[in-house]
Amino acid sequence: MAIPKKGSRLISVDGTAYRWRIRHKPTYCQGNGWGSLTYAVEPAGRRGRVLLVELPCSRSDAWLGERTMTVRPALVAATIRRALDRGWDPSQAGSAFTLNLTEGDLSDVMKGHPPSR
Repeated sequence: MAIPKKGSRLISVDGTAYRWRIRHKPTYCQGNGWGSLTYAVEPAGRRGRVLLVELPCSRSDAWLGERTMTVRPALVAATIRRALDRGWDPSQAGSAFTLNLTEGDLSDVMKGHPPSR
């Protein structure tokens, strides 16, 4: 599985290039606040295993007034590092690796703390 290049952004984390993308429009469930904010990451310029990051909040364009947040490159870089610590191997083929972050995980990721096991 690969993410479309159109609408994606490049980011370099610890010397490795990745491409990340948030879905352009919310799904019906995301729009109603039933689904979480998600984005996909993959190695740039080569095939590999996709990382799906699920955050504990809604999209900023959700139709209902749920808690939202903006995804910035610093968050993407931090979640890539967390996924690598939890076993994501971007060079490996296979189904997507899902990183489901809780409120506590999100706080730790943004502070730069090591993952809790």
